[in-house]
Amino acid sequence: YVFMTVGIIGGTGPQGQGLAMRFAVAGVPIFIGSREKNKSEEIVAEINKKIPSGSALIEGGTNQEAINRSTEIIIFAVPWEAHNYLLNDLKDQIGKKTLVDIVVPLSKNDPKKVSMPPEGSATEAAQSILGEETPVIGALHNVSATTLQNLDWKINCDVLVCGNNLNARKQVMSLIEKIGVTAYNAGDAESARCIEALTSILIRINISKMVPFSHAGIKIWAPDH
Repeated sequence: YVFMTVGIIGGTGPQGQGLAMRFAVAGVPIFIGSREKNKSEEIVAEINKKIPSGSALIEGGTNQEAINRSTEIIIFAVPWEAHNYLLNDLKDQIGKKTLVDIVVPLSKNDPKKVSMPPEGSATEAAQSILGEETPVIGALHNVSATTLQNLDWKINCDVLVCGNNLNARKQVMSLIEKIGVTAYNAGDAESARCIEALTSILIRINISKMVPFSHAGIKIWAPDH
C-alpha cells in the first residue's frame, strides 16, 4: 500500500515530531500542522536537519493546511486539554478522512493516572464529536516520544490499534508498521479505554526508582511452544 501525505495535527509536540521523523525516514511524506504557522515551519526546519538524506519530505503550516494536504490519514497529537475543542473546531474540514487519535486523557494533577472522559476514552470522544462518517482510529498511545525522536534506537514496543471501522483500522496498521513496529488489531473503539489507560501505568513504571530503565513500552509476547 502506497501512502501519500499524512498530516499531523499538533505535530510540533514531542510525540508529533518523533512520528514525523520516523515516517519520513520510512518514505511517508508528512505535513505538520500547528495553530501557529511560524512555529510549525521553524520546527520542521529543525527536524528536517535531523533525518537522513533520501527521507520523504516533512513540511509545516497551519492545522487547516495539514488537513488539506493529507491524502487520507490525519494523526491527531494534541494535548488532552485541547482535544475536544480542536476537534469541534476542525471537524468540518476533516470530513471523511481517517483520524488517528493518539491522545491520552492523563490526569491534570498526576500523569501516573488517567481521567477518562464521559465517552470512555479520547478515541470514543473523538468519534462522538466527528460523527460516524469519519473513521476514528486509536493508536500509538504507548510509544515513548523520547524513543521516537532518537533515530538511532529501534522502537521497543508493539502498537495496539482500535476503532469502529475495520478497513480504516487495517489501513492504519499498515501505515504504522512502516516505522518498524508490529501493530495489533485490538478491536473496536471501546478497546481504547484499556489501551489509553495503560499509558499511565507505563509512565508510573518509567519514572519509578525501582526499575533500572525508562521509556519502556508494551510487547505482545507469543508463546515459544
